[in-house]
Amino acid sequence: MAEEDERGPGAVYQMFVVMEDLLDKLKVLDYEQHVLEKHNIKPLSRHYFVSSPHVLSNPGEQFYLFSVIAAWLISQCGRPFDTPQEYDDPNATVSNILSELRALGGQVDFPPAKLKSGCGEHVCYVLDQLVEKALKSKGFAWNRPQYPSVEVEDECVQEDDAELTLSKVEEEMTQEDEDYEDEEGLDLDALKTRTNQSVELSGSRPAEVLESDVDATEWNLEVERVLPQLKVTIRTDNKDWRIHLDQMHQHQDGINTSLQEAKGCLFKLKEDITKTLEKVGSREKYVNTQLEHLISEFRQAQAQLNKVKELYKQASGGVTERTRILAEISEELEKVKQEMEEKGSSMSDGAPVVKIRQSLTKLKQEIEQMDVRMGVVEHTLLQAKLREKNNMTRDMHATHLLEPNSQNY
Repeated sequence: MAEEDERGPGAVYQMFVVMEDLLDKLKVLDYEQHVLEKHNIKPLSRHYFVSSPHVLSNPGEQFYLFSVIAAWLISQCGRPFDTPQEYDDPNATVSNILSELRALGGQVDFPPAKLKSGCGEHVCYVLDQLVEKALKSKGFAWNRPQYPSVEVEDECVQEDDAELTLSKVEEEMTQEDEDYEDEEGLDLDALKTRTNQSVELSGSRPAEVLESDVDATEWNLEVERVLPQLKVTIRTDNKDWRIHLDQMHQHQDGINTSLQEAKGCLFKLKEDITKTLEKVGSREKYVNTQLEHLISEFRQAQAQLNKVKELYKQASGGVTERTRILAEISEELEKVKQEMEEKGSSMSDGAPVVKIRQSLTKLKQEIEQMDVRMGVVEHTLLQAKLREKNNMTRDMHATHLLEPNSQNY
């Protein structure tokens, strides 16, 4: 805040001027074709990068356009610089742009975070510095404007002899007044004598009507020739307060006259509306008095209807509850009927008996097979026991025969 106060109150609006100049410089470099058409971007407004509550802002879009335009300007300065993408790291993008600006000789005395918003004084400053470097590298120079040669007309326009301006008339009148004031005094005697002579001349005139002997055509021609000299041209000045005052008086008079007419019409309309309302009120009172007994009967009928509606609601509520109970009972009845049908069909059906018989037959066959298998196993076991017994008896005889021979030795 202290820095803004030192710079002055107009420093807040300096960015508007810088942005307008920046847009003109970008148009000189033909940024519409090289940037807008290439990236499918709408043309920038003259206050696009300005940070103000009166200007709509979109930080993401503004930062992306700032980075794209800055990269294009850096490339115009002859330094290779990749075009940033929409999802790149903004910190890295800002640091790269500022480093390139420092390399081109620009001064950066503010933190890089000031550029992340995509708008504001610092964004306009960076772009302005870059576009200046690009114009300088292209060899562009601003020339002085060349104004077309226009012959300057004389300010003093010769007035037409056929017209008299109001200013000229006023000058003549003031000059006559001054000449008249320069005289030492009025000669009353001479004035009286001149008056008497005029009276005598008027008395000496003939009594008959004077007739002119001038031709009418020549008279009309003389009138047409002299008519332009009799014209007085009044040059109106729109800044003159007298003209505005006269117009205000005229408008006030018109408003007063219109107001008087409108007042008469409005008063008449008011009287008509009042009379109509009185008639409607009296008619309403008459209708109320005539239909009072019908209204009382209607009210009684309405109260009775409300009672009947209340009873109907209560009855309909009981019917609804009973309907619900009936539906539950019907559902249980359907289940019981289904179970009875299943049991009856199972009782009358002989299929289970057939199945039982087949199962018994199969069981007998399996028992017979088991008996055969058991007999085979018993026979095999008996043979094994007999074989074992024979082996035991053979071993016993062999031991007896060996014992006497060992004693002999």
